[in-house]
Amino acid sequence: MQPTAILNMARGKGKTIPIKLLSSAGTGYFYTTRRNITQTPEKFKFVKFDPIVRRRVLFTEHKIK
Repeated sequence: MQPTAILNMARGKGKTIPIKLLSSAGTGYFYTTRRNITQTPEKFKFVKFDPIVRRRVLFTEHKIK
C-alpha cells in the first residue's frame, strides 16, 4: 500500500456537522455553518443581520435537509 492510502484509512469520522441558522423574523433567510458536536452540545443561537428586513434578528439552529 502507498503511505497516503494508509493515512486516509487511519482518519476517524469528523466531529463537525453542517447546520443551518434560520431567521426568527420569518423571512426564510438563513446562514450555513459548521458546529463541533462534542464541544457545543447545545443548539446555536446568534443575533445576525437579516437583509430582507434590514435588521439584526435572532437566528436559531435547524438541520440541513
